[in-house]
Amino acid sequence: MTGSWLTADEQRAWRTYLRMSSLLPAALNRQLQQDSGLTLPEYEVLVQLSEAPGQQLRPFQICDALNWEQSRLSHQLTRMQRRGLVARQECEADGRGAFVVLTADGADAIGSAAPGHVAAVRRLIFDQLSADQLAAFEQACAAITAALTGQPG
Repeated sequence: MTGSWLTADEQRAWRTYLRMSSLLPAALNRQLQQDSGLTLPEYEVLVQLSEAPGQQLRPFQICDALNWEQSRLSHQLTRMQRRGLVARQECEADGRGAFVVLTADGADAIGSAAPGHVAAVRRLIFDQLSADQLAAFEQACAAITAALTGQPG
């Protein structure tokens, strides 16, 4: 089959990618929950806040960084706020807006979770790749990301 159908090699690569793209987040989520009690989405939000100036961001900035819909972030932040990981703070410059702020408990949580998460990422991904495979992996991801975002590759 050629033309509009994937070649056998493309089909094999695509199905391998699909399998990995479902297994990897599940494995990282399990590791985070077992080691730190955080979910992968909580960890992703905490990473964004921990790396932001003043450890605070507007919700739209988190949505943009994580490629999430506003409703998903809103529900996630509500759960995280109940756990004391984040707080909402009024934005003095814009009375209609708010900041999402990393709390001390949130900073402690990501500080405790990060070493185990990094070790899991290394074990599951980077320890499986040679130096040449790592370079090819990065290049492939960059090319696909550029196509998806309309940025030059």
